[in-house]
Amino acid sequence: MSENCSHDCSSCSQNCSERASDFREAPHKLSSIKKVIGVVSGKGGVGKSLVTSMLAVIAQRCGLKTAVLDADVTGPSIPRVFGLRDKATGSADGIFPVTTKTGIDVMSVNLLLENDTDPVVWRGPVIAGTVKQFWTDVIWHNEDVMFIDMPPGTGDVPLTVFQAIPVDGIVIVATPQELVGMIVEKAVNMARMMNIPVLGIVENMSYVKCPDCGRDCLSIRSLRPRATRAL
Repeated sequence: MSENCSHDCSSCSQNCSERASDFREAPHKLSSIKKVIGVVSGKGGVGKSLVTSMLAVIAQRCGLKTAVLDADVTGPSIPRVFGLRDKATGSADGIFPVTTKTGIDVMSVNLLLENDTDPVVWRGPVIAGTVKQFWTDVIWHNEDVMFIDMPPGTGDVPLTVFQAIPVDGIVIVATPQELVGMIVEKAVNMARMMNIPVLGIVENMSYVKCPDCGRDCLSIRSLRPRATRAL
């Protein structure tokens, strides 16, 4: 922090440790969330929602109480992945997430819309505000780990999540194309700028040549070991 700091981050271009904490939002007073992991990729269509869902299922099977916050407001798919049909409910205290059959708590804009196919035609600040409300207004009970399914790009929503929510680390999702790699690197560089550690990389839709039969075999490359330890 500069010795001439005015503590007004809105007009400051400096990147200091105090800056990030100025935008942090407290979760709902009845919430308890121990770890927050973002699943990101600058490119769309690489399988972020699939990887988010698989990580949540694996964490739940390992005995961790797990939640998924669907931050992809204009393209939500997490409820469909888990086969959720019920809508989110609330009380005077706050909003309650919808729980899957295996006990994973989920919040997504599609759990608030009357029809799953209703478009969300909102501008960026409104979308970012909605994601922030999923953190501040939803009652997340005793969650060991929360996975945040991020939208593609490095715009309003990723910036809001990285600034307003205490993200412990991110998992990068990519596919084996040069174009995708370039765009994904933008997301990695954004995380570095925001001082968010990268826990691992998943190269989805990849393949390896089988050493036995010589055929191309589909595979999903594993996370780095420290990603598993973080959960």
